[in-house]
Amino acid sequence: MNKTIGFIGTGVMGKSMARNLMKAGFSVNVYTRTKVKAEDLIAEGASWKDNVTELAASSDIIITIVGYPSDVEEVYLGDNGIIQHAKSGSYLIDMTTSSPQLAQQIFDTAKEHNLHAFDAPVSGSDIYAEQGKLTIMVGGDKEYFNDVLPAFEAMGQNVVLQGPAGSGQHTKMCNQIAIASTMMGVVEAITYAEKAGLDPKTVLESIQYGAAGSFSLSNLAPRMIDGNFEPGFYVKHFIKDMNLAIESADKMELPVPGLKLAKDLYDRLSEAGGDNDGTHALYKYYKMMAEQ
Repeated sequence: MNKTIGFIGTGVMGKSMARNLMKAGFSVNVYTRTKVKAEDLIAEGASWKDNVTELAASSDIIITIVGYPSDVEEVYLGDNGIIQHAKSGSYLIDMTTSSPQLAQQIFDTAKEHNLHAFDAPVSGSDIYAEQGKLTIMVGGDKEYFNDVLPAFEAMGQNVVLQGPAGSGQHTKMCNQIAIASTMMGVVEAITYAEKAGLDPKTVLESIQYGAAGSFSLSNLAPRMIDGNFEPGFYVKHFIKDMNLAIESADKMELPVPGLKLAKDLYDRLSEAGGDNDGTHALYKYYKMMAEQ
């Protein structure tokens, strides 16, 4: 707890994650491209840093959760990035869902600078982020894992070291592949219930506790039914994740037909203006398609 954490990215998930680190007793430096997104954290005691360089130089553990692999590459590998300016011996933790290959590159470059890098994407909704109950999938050196475990445990309940660098990102690809097909099933099930004249909320009372049970069914189906499509996770970011998973699968010559079908449906939702909705907004597109 005597280590200072630098946190970059205070979006839907990141803000709650940074807040939980503060609640756990860590001193937290914070930077995000839009300062207004961090103002409540600053009011609660986080120290604002004007740029990545300043944050990296004044933190012992640096955590990032940003938008896209291009953002990750810039914030770690750029001339004004973390690796060029972090203190020797610092720990770097990227919690963005990104490319396994980029995670390996960051690890290798960090090691050349005596820095210890982990890829640690998360799973769980905005609610789980608030409650500190995220699942965290970690790739990196086992030798240094226990050094950063208290920080992980402040943000999540299910923290697993999956293997060497890139393993966390590969595990997140597995997670997103499973979610993509599951979401299609949930959307179709709720729409079927409505078409059959059933009360979908009553249907959920039965099926969410049986063999069909899933996080999406229990946590996102009620939002679909209520017409609440506020993002716990953005459609645009899920499309990014599916693209990453398809690219990785293609490199392994692994067919992923369910994932590709889901991505096609989400691409159509995006084209219809759904980029900034939550992933469960696929229900809106499917319902519209079913009514045509």
